[in-house]
Amino acid sequence: MPDHDDKLYHFGINLGLNKSHFSFTHHPQFLNGAINGDSVMVIESVNSTGLNLAWLVNLNLSPHFDIRTYPLNLTFTEKAFEYNLNYPDVPLGETKITLKKVQSIMLSFPVLLKFSSDRINNLKVYTIAGGKIDYDLASTANKKNADDLIKLKSLDYSVEAGIGFHIYFPYFVLSPELKVSWGMTNLHSRNPNLKFSSNIDQIKSRMISFSLTVE
Repeated sequence: MPDHDDKLYHFGINLGLNKSHFSFTHHPQFLNGAINGDSVMVIESVNSTGLNLAWLVNLNLSPHFDIRTYPLNLTFTEKAFEYNLNYPDVPLGETKITLKKVQSIMLSFPVLLKFSSDRINNLKVYTIAGGKIDYDLASTANKKNADDLIKLKSLDYSVEAGIGFHIYFPYFVLSPELKVSWGMTNLHSRNPNLKFSSNIDQIKSRMISFSLTVE
């Protein structure tokens, strides 16, 4: 495919795996609770594995620069918080180590600037950087009768960066890509009456993903 990179635009299908977790800060209530003998002693964010599925649109700006976006980009994740409880509420199903899961189905719209090397035979290296908007289709922030859940806001803004390779075949280009994402928005809709939520202040998303794109 010697003329592939000379096209003004081209399309692709992206499929990938992701590892995600929450970066969070403790609320002052957590320290006060530890002093006063509250039940929650330790809070940890647990890594989880998810799936990405996207449709790629690539706009060629010059021999070395492109704009890449994904008009349809779905990310499925299940993040979790692990709590070490001093006084678990056994009738409610709590144990000393209690896991609270937060499922998300993210509809994302990233816009990335790609800088690529010269093509050497059938291989090219590239780096990408940019930002994206995420909308959580499974957000619990406004759900009723969900007082026992950690509620997260639906809208998030993130910055992304990564590296990848274009491998040229006779009928398609295969692009393995490694990418990291840092959420900039405090997603936590804090519930002061829920011990699993009240002890946490800010929650931000973090993700690393590996994907394959066929262009």
